[in-house]
Amino acid sequence: MSNTAPTESNPKNTLATDAICQTANTAELVDLPVEPDIDALLDIADEVAITWVRKQGQLDEVIEALATCGRVALDTEFIKRDTYYPRLALVQLNTGNHVYLLDAPQLQLSELWQALMKVDVAIWHACGEDLGIFYLLSGCPPLSNIFDTQIALSYLTGQLQMGYQQALDEQLDMHIDKEQSQSDWLQRPLSDEQEQYAIDDVRFLPALYLSLEYALKSQGLYEYVWEDCQLYANDLYEAQNVEDEAMYLTMADYRYTSEQMAILQAVATWREELARSTNQPRTFVIKKQAVREIITEKPNTMRELAHKTTMHRSMLRLYGEELLKVIKDAKNLHPAEYPDCLLPPYRSKNKVLSKAVQQAIDDQAEAIVVPANVLMRKKWLGQLYEVIAFDKDISELPEGLKGWRNEWVMDTLIPVIKQHKTELQQGMGITV
Repeated sequence: MSNTAPTESNPKNTLATDAICQTANTAELVDLPVEPDIDALLDIADEVAITWVRKQGQLDEVIEALATCGRVALDTEFIKRDTYYPRLALVQLNTGNHVYLLDAPQLQLSELWQALMKVDVAIWHACGEDLGIFYLLSGCPPLSNIFDTQIALSYLTGQLQMGYQQALDEQLDMHIDKEQSQSDWLQRPLSDEQEQYAIDDVRFLPALYLSLEYALKSQGLYEYVWEDCQLYANDLYEAQNVEDEAMYLTMADYRYTSEQMAILQAVATWREELARSTNQPRTFVIKKQAVREIITEKPNTMRELAHKTTMHRSMLRLYGEELLKVIKDAKNLHPAEYPDCLLPPYRSKNKVLSKAVQQAIDDQAEAIVVPANVLMRKKWLGQLYEVIAFDKDISELPEGLKGWRNEWVMDTLIPVIKQHKTELQQGMGITV
């Protein structure tokens, strides 16, 4: 697709964009949502200017646009199939009246990362991997301006992982092709199909955002969504910055003994360091299944490592002896040096507690018109059970239960759980 003229030379685009901004500003002034004109928004999307940014000097225009646009829609294309570090191939930005395609391998993007931190609203769809790359490459602190349309849609539909294609179909009656998602984004030039795919990934995001913003504000849910988006952005930052020594927790099992936890920590740390130093995916070093087999079999020799685990034979030849030493050193630790075992989850054939808790969740979900699976995540509930069962300080509540959910959790949910505390403790294997 060839570049079109800058939006400033297209009065229709400018007037339509100004109308959207005026509508949004009016809504803010009177604190009432104004229903967006979806057809007009789609017209703007169809006529948006497209500019490739391939030279460093061209990035100045993008930075200036970000400084004044208020909202920006973003996406990235990258490849990480055979490397530890993802290779960023393309950054797509839609400032409302202009789509920029940034040829990432040709650019130094530190100023872009800083500019994106200052935008009022950064609109993404399913931003997990994109933000992971952002944090990895930028060195920036957690973003506080994220609006993830996938999270927003979960509030309206109860579907936690709605894809972008489905979102556009259902919210805007707009169909886009997603067949290029796994193509080679580092090839140059991109095919026409790839370029169209990349443009479409941000072309309609502003319209989707305004549609969702209207629906959420109409139901009094926008602030809830905004808070959850920032919580997710912070979670992604923490996941990207996990210390090597703590990587084992992502594979830990409450059934592991303290010795097995020590072996797991040692093997996971070794795997992480090797994957990084050789720039290959963790699973290329050892797959999770092989790690689990090492934990249960605790091999002492190359023969045992070969016959009792599914570790790839090429990696076995290259690193088998080194790995055996890692395992041996972990087994030789003094028990006082073992990491803690995980707390067991609540499991019980008696469903009195589970039914009471689910009823409390369902009642609140109905009262505030939020899907029950959005109101309370399984992970949060498990962490809440730990706090109650082990008499932990209330400050150890998961972050997701400290925000807008906190009053309900403190006043309603915790008292319900405490009524069944004995059952809870028994279900977690605690002697009472």
